[in-house]
Amino acid sequence: MASTTKAPVSRKQTGASAKKAAVKKPAAAPAPVQPAGSAKTASPSARVKKPAAKPAPAPKAEKPAKAKKPKLVRDSFTIPKAEYVVLDELKQRATQLARPIKKSELLRAGIKALAAMNDTGFLAALDQVPAIKTGRPAG
Repeated sequence: MASTTKAPVSRKQTGASAKKAAVKKPAAAPAPVQPAGSAKTASPSARVKKPAAKPAPAPKAEKPAKAKKPKLVRDSFTIPKAEYVVLDELKQRATQLARPIKKSELLRAGIKALAAMNDTGFLAALDQVPAIKTGRPAG
């Protein structure tokens, strides 16, 4: 019967690491036994498989730098019902023109249109929008 010997524990090994070091590793599986009538005898060098030579890794091509996604900001605002209906009508109009669009995309398109205006057109557009009380509408 094989005796179980524990590996000596150094001063630095304590707790779980000492227990892991003390655990005996399982023995390797014995080589297969050839039948007695077999004429061929395998030499020890024939049993050992040499690892195949690894080809040199090809140099990696540099990947193009990914464009950073812009950070998104979530916001809420109050809008008059009549202007909200106009947003819905514009969404339907875009769908009829084979270009479905989301509300947020429509608002962003409006911002781009305002930004592209000259100062006179921009001020004229701002004058057409009445100021409203900020905050949540009453109930």
